[in-house]
Amino acid sequence: MKIIVFGARGDVGSRVVKEALSRHHAVTGVVRNERQVSTLPDGATPQVADAAATAVIREMMAEHDVAISAIRPPDGQEDALVPLTRSILDAAANAAKRVVIVGGAASLKMPDNSGNTVLTAPDFLPDSVVPIARACQAQYELCLSEGRAAWAYLCPPAMLTPGVRTGHYRRGNDALLVSPEGTSAISMEDFAVALIDEVETPLHVRARFTVAA
Repeated sequence: MKIIVFGARGDVGSRVVKEALSRHHAVTGVVRNERQVSTLPDGATPQVADAAATAVIREMMAEHDVAISAIRPPDGQEDALVPLTRSILDAAANAAKRVVIVGGAASLKMPDNSGNTVLTAPDFLPDSVVPIARACQAQYELCLSEGRAAWAYLCPPAMLTPGVRTGHYRRGNDALLVSPEGTSAISMEDFAVALIDEVETPLHVRARFTVAA
């Protein structure tokens, strides 16, 4: 399978590229400038492009079987997430390609039946992550309004950190997954496993899902 990954040098994107390569897929990693090419995992084919350039990335997508968006703007630029996602969705729709989007946990329902989401639950999110959580909520709402592209939206649990690839995870749909011990977490490596599993065997069309250890 030919896979194109936007945000390929990021914490999640780089692990997604490595996971796809380990399964012998042909992977194109898209970065914003030439200086970032050398940071791509070995084996990836580099492409330099601005994800906001819809026509350019549509042409790139046309040469691939599926697209992945693992874009995360830098701190202070969270408002860029929605327009960049809109560009990727438009390109995917015009190229008639499936796209799997790495989202956020903000829109997931809290498992306590309070009616709150991760974003609205009192005192759940540290102040430092509220801006990106709000951006991810808006990103998910954008996806819900998109009826042309065949998208899937993957939400992480509360904690997504570098760790060990076990190859095991639990899958859910609308609610934050919490373990019996009260934790909600997964390694970035296992998150990448779940994402490439969705790429290889699509289970979600115009729908979100979530995973956790």
